[in-house]
Amino acid sequence: MISFQRTENLSASALMTYENMRSYYEHYAVDWDCSKIEEQIRDLVNFDLLLKGEVVGAIRLAFDNDSCYVRDLQVSHHHQNKGFGAAALAECERLAINSGTNRLKLRVFRISPAYKLYIRSGFVVDSEDERFYNMSKMLS
Repeated sequence: MISFQRTENLSASALMTYENMRSYYEHYAVDWDCSKIEEQIRDLVNFDLLLKGEVVGAIRLAFDNDSCYVRDLQVSHHHQNKGFGAAALAECERLAINSGTNRLKLRVFRISPAYKLYIRSGFVVDSEDERFYNMSKMLS
């Protein structure tokens, strides 16, 4: 069973993001390293995805008056395509609704297979550029 807890180790969480995203960074010639990722996530609302006590993913959120931004959603390579991403999105929705926001927003690399998960989960493309889709979903 999947559970969620506040992130205890930001360095390990940043490393997971770097390892998962490295091919995208290289594809788009983005110069990122773990220390930059850790610096960027420090002020976000960070949660670990746990499977039987083992950290298998991360979600990172930011909030404004009416929206919750999914700044990052990671699932370790060994646990991808097993429903953990969908469970993480459901948790993002729950956290957003509990905070009083009515919309989830995110940005995803155009070449990322996660795009299909977001479409299946009810997100729509609001805008796009050469690298990213900016997507959102209204919450009930």
